[in-house]
Order: sequence, then structure tokens, then C-alpha cells
Amino acid sequence: MTVTVLPIFETDFIPQKQLAKVMNDRLQRLAQELEQQHLKPLSGRGFSSDDLIIYISYTAKYKVRFQVVNDVPGDIEYFVKELCGRLGYIQWKNPVFATLQKTNLSS
Repeated sequence: MTVTVLPIFETDFIPQKQLAKVMNDRLQRLAQELEQQHLKPLSGRGFSSDDLIIYISYTAKYKVRFQVVNDVPGDIEYFVKELCGRLGYIQWKNPVFATLQKTNLSS
């Protein structure tokens, strides 16, 4: 399975310039850690050759949120939700965002 975690730097709020740089650097680091360390077991043998794409971003209260943006088997999605929950991330439940992303992925 190919795992990709993409940080989404646009948020619902506009932080100050200095804070935005720190937040963007942190989000980039968290995306790399999630992809290369925490979700590494999914890249091993025994999993399908499908892709797993996850977006992470910030909420207005600076919490990290995540969203699986492509169709994956239920057990994989459950694993991602449990893992991200243990890391303190919250699920991105914006249906407009999910609709837009699925439209962009299919184009």
C-alpha cells in the first residue's frame, strides 16, 4: 500500500505571519512523521497495492485534524482513525471539503 500524508496549509483562519511559518513547519513535520513512522506498517507485505491519501490541517483552535480522502477498505480506515485519535488528532468532518476533494481526485 502506498501511503501519502499531505499537509493542507490553508485554514479557516489567518494566523499572523510569524505564527503561520511555525505552524506550517510543524504541520509538514507531523505529516512526514505520520507517513514515515506511524503508518509505515501499512506499506509492508500483506496489504493491497491501493493508495491511502490523508490530509492534515489545523482547526481554528490549533488542533490537528485529519481526513482520509480516498476510498480504502474499512479496516484500513479504522486503523487510521484509531492511530490518529491516539496521537490527539481529530477527524475532519467537513462534508463540503470531502466532496470537493473527491471531485478533484476524480478529475
